Amino acid sequence: MNKNEELNELFGRKLRLLRMSRGLSQEELGHLSGLHRTYIGQIERAEKNISLKNVGKIAKTFDLEVQELFNFSDIYKANINKFKK
Repeated sequence: MNKNEELNELFGRKLRLLRMSRGLSQEELGHLSGLHRTYIGQIERAEKNISLKNVGKIAKTFDLEVQELFNFSDIYKANINKFKK
């Protein structure tokens, strides 16, 4: 897995974790953030390379700072073997 693919997968896992922890469906998150539900799913499955503009929309929806979406420590702890460098 190359670094871009790894970043997309980590971001997708983080997004799914945040969405589910708030009890939102992909459709609800899409509506709240102004993005299409299928795009949310594609991000979560690491099929799309999300733009910074859309990262900002998602951060705002979750009432987070953008950099908080890139804190993957919780993801690394859960998947220590998969994401070893």
